[in-house]
Amino acid sequence: MAGPHDVGIIGLAVMGGNLTRNFARHGLTVAGYNRTYTRTAALLAAEHDRAHPGRGCITGVRRLEDLVAALRRPRRILVMVKAGAAVDDVLARLTPLLSSGDIVIDGGNSSFHDTDRRVVTAGASGVTFVGMGVSGGAAGALYGPSLMPGGPKHAYRSLARLFTRTAAMADSGPCITYCGRGSAGHFVKMIHNGIEYADMQIIAEAQDLLRNGLGLPASAISDVFAEWNAGELASYLMAITADIVRAPDDLGENGLLLDQIDDVTGRTGSGRMVPQAALELGIAVPTITAAVDARLLASLPELRQRLARRFAPAPRPMPQRRAAVRAIGEAVLAAKICAYAQGFQLLAEAADVLDYGTDLAEVARIWKAGCIIRSEFLDEVRTALARAPGPDHLLQDAAFGRTIRRCLGGWRRTVQRATAQGIALPAISASLAYFDTVRRAHLPTNVVQAQRDLFGAHGYQRRDRHGRFSSSWSVASTTRRRPKGGDRHG
Repeated sequence: MAGPHDVGIIGLAVMGGNLTRNFARHGLTVAGYNRTYTRTAALLAAEHDRAHPGRGCITGVRRLEDLVAALRRPRRILVMVKAGAAVDDVLARLTPLLSSGDIVIDGGNSSFHDTDRRVVTAGASGVTFVGMGVSGGAAGALYGPSLMPGGPKHAYRSLARLFTRTAAMADSGPCITYCGRGSAGHFVKMIHNGIEYADMQIIAEAQDLLRNGLGLPASAISDVFAEWNAGELASYLMAITADIVRAPDDLGENGLLLDQIDDVTGRTGSGRMVPQAALELGIAVPTITAAVDARLLASLPELRQRLARRFAPAPRPMPQRRAAVRAIGEAVLAAKICAYAQGFQLLAEAADVLDYGTDLAEVARIWKAGCIIRSEFLDEVRTALARAPGPDHLLQDAAFGRTIRRCLGGWRRTVQRATAQGIALPAISASLAYFDTVRRAHLPTNVVQAQRDLFGAHGYQRRDRHGRFSSSWSVASTTRRRPKGGDRHG
């Protein structure tokens, strides 16, 4: 075996394997371990392909003991296995082999609650546990991901020397930053994934409306997305969707590939952790929740097919295609702003309540390249969050306010027309409802408070006086009985 290695990686599937190649390509020596050695052997064999320079910088091992022995101290080990029980299993076998001062990094999509627990467990043996978000998919892992490490600041300083060179590079620098104390790294990654869910759903809804509402052919929809990608909506997701919607079926002469892809999704995914965390912290994230709900509803194909036959809407063509396309683009941009506003408000609340100390502007900066939601839009988010004093909410920022006002008419028309046609826009319409709620100085929640006080004496606050009040409500209407033999329809 070669001399002491710079970093160890456990889990050599697509993400772990590509990160291993990435490290090696940047001159780092890597010891790799996988539960099944066949995957390790496949990775080593692939290194003979000239497409992956860095040959000779990777050593494969068969046992965790060999991995630990191969690393220079303090050891730095990146765990890239499936979130959940698999991480706990690795830690249970790995931690007894380590020494005080060694650092274990979980690079999976783990729950921040699990990360908090693992920090305590590992710390009892003197090992530092770090939760680090990794975004960018397979290509990002190989060529440069966005990295979101949290945990102790001293651990970040030790890891930054390794990871900075392998991270994606944006015009503002490498896409890695210290995300904060404790489980902050995984919380930041969770927010990224929630915004990703919303962004993807918003674009999918736009495609649905362009095709099934306006009746545009695939080539025209692709051109619309390409045009949007050249402007304010420029992003990785918009760019790839422009290609997706016109891609031919690669397995036969069946027209478009998109028409052959099943619309059923699984019920798992890290995005669903965002609504759960939002409920715990008391922050509304309806656009992200709507995107999660849309995937859950997609997992009910039999029910959807039955109801489609029973409630098929009558087609109603949308007039003035050019104006309608422009309005849909405005709706996409406005909904996107709301999704980011919700995600960053939740992140700000966690940074305060959970004592993360996260720099929100830095988070926006490291999402500019490498990750799935990378876009030009993030420059505007970073600028808004970096102002001193910064806005409590992105919708309070003057620049975003101007954009919302400019898009509002098209946004409303888009939702109205889609509703008239029976085309659901769960994320776009949830964003509009969110905006129309947070912009109201007074809400009908006063009715809810009155109801709660009447049936449960929960009390309420008044606008004109301080303190908490409870009233003796008239309950005659709730106890009145219908006269015998009277008008049953009165």
